[in-house]
Amino acid sequence: MADKKEQKNESAKESNLSSMENNDINVNLVKYALSTEKSIRLMELQNKLVFVVERKSKKVEIKKAIESLFNVKITKVATHIDRQGNKRAYVTFAQETPAIDVATKLGIM
Repeated sequence: MADKKEQKNESAKESNLSSMENNDINVNLVKYALSTEKSIRLMELQNKLVFVVERKSKKVEIKKAIESLFNVKITKVATHIDRQGNKRAYVTFAQETPAIDVATKLGIM
């Protein structure tokens, strides 16, 4: 009896780990990029882009998702929840990856 329970627990742990590995990079976290005056200014002056993301997403998840979507390097992610309840991610790109290039791919610029 104990062996069957242990086998079930081990198989459940393995399935949880495999599902975590598969969902490690969830590209659906990113909803859209903002193209407001402030976000354009941040893009030009500080090499940042602003994305609206899922509310429950974490900074590490956002970083991995954007890196995998656009094949870029990210140095920092800061998040903010606005008055409407949307979560904004302020993403700072590495020097070798200009934010303007990513914005061009998105059709913002």
